[in-house]
This record gives sequence, structure tokens and C-alpha cells, in this order.
Amino acid sequence: MTITFTETTDPPGLEIHDSLEQRRLRLQTPQNVVPAVIDSEAFGFPVDQVCRFETDTVRIDQPCSMTVHNGNGQSEAALGFGETATLEDRPQFIGLSGPIKLYFRVDTPGAVEMDITSSRLEFDRETTLELGARSLHARPAATITTPPDVESIVKAISALPSALKTTSPERTWPTLRGHPPLIELGDRLDIPEEATHSENHIGLVVPPDRLSAYQVAPLAFFLGATVRTGQTPRLKTPTFTRELGSRRSFEDDVATLLRRFFLLDSLVRMEGVYQYDLYERSMLEADLPFDLSETYDQPLWVRLERFLEVPYDRLEPYVPRWPLTAHVRNEPEAVELLPFVVNELGIVREARETPSASTPSPEPATTRLLRSASGARSPSKTPNDEEFVVPEVTDDAIEHVWFGDGVPKQASKATIEAYQNQLETTERSESIDILLVCNDARMLEEHDLLDQTYGNLDELPFDIDSEFGVSTDRLADLLTDGGYDFLHYIGHATEDGIRCPDGDLDVRTLKSVDLGVFFLNACRSYEQGLALTRCGAFGGVATYRDVINDDAITVGETIARLLNLGFPLRAALEIARENTALGEQYLIVGDGSTDIAQSRGGAPLIVRLETRVGEEYGFSVRTYSTKEYKLGSVSESALSSVPDHHLTLGKMPATAVDVESLQEYLTWADPPILLDETLHWNGGIGQFNFE
Repeated sequence: MTITFTETTDPPGLEIHDSLEQRRLRLQTPQNVVPAVIDSEAFGFPVDQVCRFETDTVRIDQPCSMTVHNGNGQSEAALGFGETATLEDRPQFIGLSGPIKLYFRVDTPGAVEMDITSSRLEFDRETTLELGARSLHARPAATITTPPDVESIVKAISALPSALKTTSPERTWPTLRGHPPLIELGDRLDIPEEATHSENHIGLVVPPDRLSAYQVAPLAFFLGATVRTGQTPRLKTPTFTRELGSRRSFEDDVATLLRRFFLLDSLVRMEGVYQYDLYERSMLEADLPFDLSETYDQPLWVRLERFLEVPYDRLEPYVPRWPLTAHVRNEPEAVELLPFVVNELGIVREARETPSASTPSPEPATTRLLRSASGARSPSKTPNDEEFVVPEVTDDAIEHVWFGDGVPKQASKATIEAYQNQLETTERSESIDILLVCNDARMLEEHDLLDQTYGNLDELPFDIDSEFGVSTDRLADLLTDGGYDFLHYIGHATEDGIRCPDGDLDVRTLKSVDLGVFFLNACRSYEQGLALTRCGAFGGVATYRDVINDDAITVGETIARLLNLGFPLRAALEIARENTALGEQYLIVGDGSTDIAQSRGGAPLIVRLETRVGEEYGFSVRTYSTKEYKLGSVSESALSSVPDHHLTLGKMPATAVDVESLQEYLTWADPPILLDETLHWNGGIGQFNFE
């Protein structure tokens, strides 16, 4: 069973553990409780496991978004930071959104409260609570087989929306968008019954080529549309037709429509089950030519027609940054990648190659140690120089993913194996197992910094193993049989192997690895990182070329701190690139959405403080998505004086905040901070030094 409930005694309470996603929550109660597992079928909300126990107080030592529902599941109140809601003497549900989705079923008067450090339920008397928990792990429900011809492929793409749980505005919530069915190439078209979905009268006509079909797949999924080929690309509904590609390129038009429809349906959904004072709504509602409340109940095609009335220039400043843009080739094999891209509503573009000058090696410096295999400057020309490509990268996506041949600059190198490896994952160990390997004594400084960084969160169990001077045989054993969730390697590498005292271990010679995420902080580690994903790993960070040791230490510490705070790979690398000298030399290999730890209290965020004026700073946040807080989630900073409910992956404008309020906030929160364009680490508990 994925979800387990375990009694704890110090302090008393329960621990809920999701063994597939390596997520956990601890509930504290005044006295010891004994959970009794009960049937989940009649619970009222979709959950994986339900237990029953008695108490008068439940506390969670982290803020979780809270919603109060009536006995039929209808939303009655949504709590933000510092807010309280009263519970009545009748059946009600309290939903908590965190690393694991929780629902409490209660029928006793009381109150619920969320503040900057905790979430709390208190009742007028001891009562019996039923607690339902649902893993946020999403698996495809079926696999579609398609031959490589375009007509079959568009039929396969038309079946992807079977994973949508609704076509109402509520599908902008990530939990109502399931993982699309997988697609694999075969001799004939086979769409299983689990992958069929009812017609919703929305159609997309695309040019008769595979690339156009790939580009329209995320939009088709989000709209629940049926795709077919034709000479005039268009969006068709019972009430209107809109040509595609007439105003801009086909791929640009499709991407803009997806962003437009997603943003506006996210605003309309605030009239539904979960209601928040959303920043984007407050900035746009007065200019919208339709009523949000009345639009909520309209069929999808009516909503779309109304959404097209709004000039996109008016919407664009409030469209959240997209999690990823996928650059794919016009090849039959690319169809198998689509479900993983669509799962994140990724934008699909053609993998256009731009000729690139070779990446220069660092200037020779006899007193500075390089992380090349020799420890000295490597030749400036290598066989890989001809393999570099430069995708058309824009800043409207966190991560650009290259699925073509060659080594991408300023983009990630994705492999389908990295995505498939995660689907095949079985339950892992109780703790988050981290392996630090240091194969050069001159680089011990990075190891010592990491040893103090990883696993410093009291509520999460980490097991950290350190090994030094690891031989090729020992490293092979650690990779194949260690079962580690994360490997941080410090040392040297070449295109042909990871350096060990007795030679190089070429990962390409291993049949498989039992490893989740990795960071190969060594020169020229790209080929070895690529091999790790093809042998079983989920994804990681590697390097293009030689890196200077001092700068590599800074990058290593930065990425380690961010991963430890729950940032996924794509966010950690973006922040490292922006704030370290050698961030440009690193790239993600595999799935950039992978992480090693859960974030505390919502989506991970970075705080930006603008120049101090008197006793005030300009305060703003930038949020990043995770596996549990995907595109469409709602985030806020927890700073009570700043009303900043916003769509996750959004960036808020600066608000003037006095130093005293900031100091109080930073005493209890631990986000990284950009102050005067310099990245600072806030350790939580204690005074933050603004100097």
C-alpha cells in the first residue's frame, strides 16, 4: 500500500508516509493515538487510505493550504495564512493540500487555523476523526499503440484527454488533470477502453504532418479536443471557428491559445469549489468583457469564445511562467515523448538547430584546480564540439527541454528512459538516502559544506553516506545495488568515465543502476550523466566542459541547498545559473521536474528584496512548481502584510514592507533571498542579517 499511517510517541501523533513519492507529514496530538484503518470506499473524497482515531487537537508543524467543505463536499471556506474558520455541529470535511493530500471528516464544533509555521485543528471536545490520505503520485491508466502514420497519431493524441477528470474550469487545478495514457509505436492503432473519453464538441484541425500534431497535443489535452488533419488549421466548436497560424506561426498560435485559455479558466474557477482572492484576477477582472460568475457555469466552448475577446497583450503580463518548453523532431519516435510533456502542459516546438561556436574551456591558471580528469587544462577542442546545438530559448519557460540529437546549450537533454524509469519505481526505503562521493582530497571543502546542508530538516528522515577515494568496482556496486535516492559526486570525469583511484568507471558499461537523482560535479560529466538516465536514474545535473574547482564548489553548494529546500532540478539549476559564475557550464540530463525532498508549506519560492528606502524594502516572491504543486496551484508568501495569492510559477510585483515585519517573517521562514542581486541563505529561526 502506498499510503501508511504510523503511530508516533515523541511527540505523540501520527506520521503519514507516501512510499512512492517519498513524501511524509507528521500530525501531533496531545496524547498517543492508535489509528484504525477503515474502508475508503464511502469516504466522500478520492483517497488511497483512511484511518480513524480520537483526539481534540491536531497540529502539523508546517503551513498547509486548508479548505472547509460541507458534508456533500462543497467548499465553504478557504484559509490563507493567519486565517481561522469555525467548524459547526454537523458533518464537515477539512482538506489540507501539502506533500500528501489529506481530508478530515468531522462532526464536532471547533476551529481550524493556519499560520506561518503550522496548521491546526481544535475541537470543543474529544471526538472521532476520520482521516483520508491520497498520494499525489500519478500513473498513466493505459498505453495506446499507434503506427507512425499521421492519421493514426492524431487519433492517439485525441485519446490523451481521457486523463482529465473534468472539462469545467476546475481542471486548471493540477489534481484534476491525471497523467495522460502512454503512447508507443506499433503495427496497428490500439486505443484501450481506459483511454477513451466522451466527445465534448471541440475539435482541432492540424496540417497533415507529425510535427503539427505534436505541437497541438498539449492544447488538445487541456481542451479535451478531438484532433484530425486538414488543409486549413483551426479550432472548431459548436458556435465558432478560429483559424490557427493566420496571425503568427502555427506553433506560436497554439502556444498562445494554451496560455490564454489556461489563465482565464484559472480566473473563472475561483467562482467554483475553491475560492481565493487571486492576484491575477484582481488585476484583470475589471477589463474582462464577461462576468466570471456567470461564465463559470457555461459549456467549455462558450467560455473559449468569450476568452478570445480579450486582447492577449492585456493578459500576457499575468500569464504564469510555463514549467517547460519541449523541442522535438518531426520523427515517429517523438510521439512516445508526448504523454510526459503533456503531463506538465508543456509547450511543444520544433527542435531547430542553430550553429554554435564551441564552448571555451576555462583560461589556463596554474594555481587553480580544474575538475578535469588530469586536474589541468584540457584541450580546447574535443569531439563533442561539433555536437553542440543551441535551441531557441525564451524566458517564458523555466526549462527548455531538447529531445533531438546533440548536446544542447542553455537547455536540458531529456531522455524518454528517465521518464519511464520513474513510472517503474516501486516503494523505496523509509528514509531519503543520499550518497556523497569525494574522489579528490583537494575537494573536501565541498563535501564538508554538503554534509552540513543535506538532511538538516528535522521533519524529514535523511540517511547520508559519505565515501572517499572510491574504486571503480566499489562505485559500480554503489550505483547498481545501493538504492540511493540521490548521488552527489565530487571529483573528476571525462566523456569516457568517472575518475576513480584505480581508473575510470564508464557508466555505459553497467546494465542498470538503482539510483534516483544525481549531481556529477566534475568536468565533462555529460556523457556519464546521460548514461545514468538510460540505465535507470530519473535525472540529474552534469557539465558540458571543464569547470574550475573554486567555482564548482559554489555551484555545488547552491544546488545542494536548493534541492534540500524542495526545489526541483529545473528550478535549482536556473537559480544557480543566475547567481554563480559557472552556472552556464551545467545542464540537466533526464527529467528536470525531479527532486529529492519535499518543500515546507507550499511551492518553493525565492524572495527578492529591492533596495532599502528608509525602514522599508521592496518585497516580492517568485514561485516554482513541483510534482505536488504543478501549474495551476495557488501560492502565497505567508507575509501577513502582503496580499499575494497568485498562480504558481508566477512572479509578484514588489510591495513595500517594513524591516520589522520582514525580520519576523524571515525568523520563521527559510526561503533563499535575493538582496541587491546577491543570493543569501536564510537559515530560519534567528535574525536575518540585512547588511
